[in-house]
Amino acid sequence: MSLQKTALFNVFTRTDGPRRETLRRERAKVRAQSKAPIDKPKLILASASPRRLTLLAQVGVEPDALRPASIDETPRRGEMPRGLVTRLARAKAETARDQIANDTDIADAFVLAADTVVAVGRRILGKPEQIEEAVASLQLLSGRAHRVLTGLCLITPDDRVRIKIVDTRVRFKHLSRSEIEAYVASREWRGKAGGYAIQGLAGCFVQKIAGSYTNVVGLPLTEVVAMLNGESFPIQLNWLKAAEADPE
Repeated sequence: MSLQKTALFNVFTRTDGPRRETLRRERAKVRAQSKAPIDKPKLILASASPRRLTLLAQVGVEPDALRPASIDETPRRGEMPRGLVTRLARAKAETARDQIANDTDIADAFVLAADTVVAVGRRILGKPEQIEEAVASLQLLSGRAHRVLTGLCLITPDDRVRIKIVDTRVRFKHLSRSEIEAYVASREWRGKAGGYAIQGLAGCFVQKIAGSYTNVVGLPLTEVVAMLNGESFPIQLNWLKAAEADPE
């Protein structure tokens, strides 16, 4: 067979990824035929962030499992902040969904993922890995406004995808050299977008905030609860259970 014919054969025979049936799909088909809701829906968080777990617990949500997704979070050339958080949140959610697709206990769970970045104009500030990067981030944020954007992705048990972007504007006071050096020495910047944690020592740097505070911490609770409620995930049921467990 000639090279040209071989190339044409490959085009017509290849598939765009695996097509095999999964337990998740099978269960979705059964529910669609019976039109029966999931009795006790489960939630998977595509993250192992302690901050996100704490925030979810604040609104009475405890994920049934954690499936942190290891993906390349490097921005693409020319990629804008909103496009980046949307792409990464969806990639994390889809990776976690595929991980549980044949798990008998959680195959048909909801999957929630989030990705947060700090942006100054079009410039994206990720999580500094070196002290020099943390210093540079704080120097850039000093005395000016920046945006904290979080992309949320919720995948339902029947694989409908819900996307939401939350944008909060934060203004820092002017930071002195000694303040930056002391903050970097605290090590609090490690693993934080933009090199700071608003819920920690860096809270004293903030002059003004417009938008969701919990978004800056790492997970915008108002929007997360609205997404889950919109898909009939029983958040308020957990509140009632908590009240019953702690009677006056």
